[in-house]
Amino acid sequence: MAILHAEVLVAGGGMAGSVAAIAAARAGADTLLVERFGFLGGTATAAAVGQFVGWETAAGRRVVAGIAAEIVARLISLGGSDGAAHFTMSTGHRMDRVCYDPEVLKIVLDSMAQEAGVRLLFHAAILDVTRVGGTITDVALLTRAGVWHAVPRMVVDSSGDLDVMARAGAAFLPLDAGQAMQPATAMFRFGPLDFVRFEAIPPADLAALARAGVARGQLARAALHASRITGTDDAWFNVGRIAFDATDPWALSRAEQEGRRQSFAAAAFLRDAVPGCAAGRLVALAPQIGVRESRRIAGLQVLEEAALRDGTPFADRIAWGAYPIDIHPTVGAGLTFEPLGADHAYAIPLRSLIPRGIDNALVAGRGISASHRAHAATRVMPTVMAIGEAAGRAAAMAARGNAAPATLDIGVLQDGLRAAGAFLP
Repeated sequence: MAILHAEVLVAGGGMAGSVAAIAAARAGADTLLVERFGFLGGTATAAAVGQFVGWETAAGRRVVAGIAAEIVARLISLGGSDGAAHFTMSTGHRMDRVCYDPEVLKIVLDSMAQEAGVRLLFHAAILDVTRVGGTITDVALLTRAGVWHAVPRMVVDSSGDLDVMARAGAAFLPLDAGQAMQPATAMFRFGPLDFVRFEAIPPADLAALARAGVARGQLARAALHASRITGTDDAWFNVGRIAFDATDPWALSRAEQEGRRQSFAAAAFLRDAVPGCAAGRLVALAPQIGVRESRRIAGLQVLEEAALRDGTPFADRIAWGAYPIDIHPTVGAGLTFEPLGADHAYAIPLRSLIPRGIDNALVAGRGISASHRAHAATRVMPTVMAIGEAAGRAAAMAARGNAAPATLDIGVLQDGLRAAGAFLP
């Protein structure tokens, strides 16, 4: 049995967790990152989303920088991205994005974590957690060599579904009456496309084609959204919709199967009915389904929709976001998309990362303490990377100072984030 000591244990190597681990290590903490796959990136790579959306306000003001921007710069330098661009959503709204190649992103995250000094442990799943009072004292990991134990000073749970918090007995936020967790999407790679013809389709005609695909039972939702893979004539398509509880193992298993069925049907529709797609075929299925929402931690501060709309400048703000409220319904073909203002941004408070009743943990990623509707804005990857950078730096400060995150000098944390290049006015 191996015992691994770490000042900061980061559970889950998605975009939030990868950035958190890099930030913690750069801040001087001995950092261990455990990931269940054999690569980093989470939803960005395993679910192959293929694009980062939500870097800026509708007016074009950037509100996410720091390590997230460094990742994009490295992707561009390796030919894995063409950088910032804009596109028209199925709702008709103009949105910013950075398209990327998930395979190149794996290399970028590997190199940045290694350069920072992060200890990477792949193929390790969270098995159990020992909590004494308000302190997590041991995290049991299921590895290929059996059960190993991580003994951390600080934990950052960036596992998406918050597996550490669940096993530690943390409290989660319930859904309100009439609400349902957002459905998931199985991404698929399709190509080659004639992008000149595909991108020349008028928006009204594209919307009509998408509705026809739904009517024919070949599309799960009325969207034909594609993100081109740099240097290829292929694209990742985001057109699926599957409603289920991602924390239910049987439901997750059925959803993976349904995602593959939807992808195969959608690829046939593209080939048969959509201009520019006649020569294409289904090239690849994402290794896992892309989950939008599952557990949300009950934190010291629940980030509410009103605070997003008001742009409440929390004194303990550690990141900013600008993505609108974007809710995919569990039934029907459309979605709710509510812009918050032409140049509107909102602050994320540190207290929304701190679970109630646990003194040596932070949450990073889509599971922060936010209401269902606020989560619909804060869940996108540029925002969770900004949150991850703050969580990593805060965890390093707390671990090295033997302090609880709630007692940190917020001014010192904010100054450190600004000095590292994060957007924090």
